[in-house]
Amino acid sequence: QVQLVESGGGLVQPGGSLRLSCAASGSIFSFYAMGWYRQAPGKQRELVAAITSTGSTNYSDSVKGRFTISRDNVKNTVYLQMNSLKPEDTAVYYCNAKKRLGFNGEFDYWGQGTQVTVSS
Repeated sequence: QVQLVESGGGLVQPGGSLRLSCAASGSIFSFYAMGWYRQAPGKQRELVAAITSTGSTNYSDSVKGRFTISRDNVKNTVYLQMNSLKPEDTAVYYCNAKKRLGFNGEFDYWGQGTQVTVSS
């Protein structure tokens, strides 16, 4: 029922910028948190940034100061502004939304992923 549609990935040179978008069906406040994960070939999926329904944000140490997560409540869209991109940022980026399920549980929704490649 819930759909997350990502866009904005592509090829960018080191030091460049990209903005990823994740459009969610329904109100984004249906989720207690939304965020971006990334997965490089042969590596585990890792959290990049997250934003809660109250607007609190968390960032991976590797992207802190370079990436900014934000939301548009009217458009039900979460964004990831990526600046000063490095080759090690190359990965498939996935939008994620979390809903609480029962006591101390959660359910994850995932987008299809969008490729970000940072290369000269």
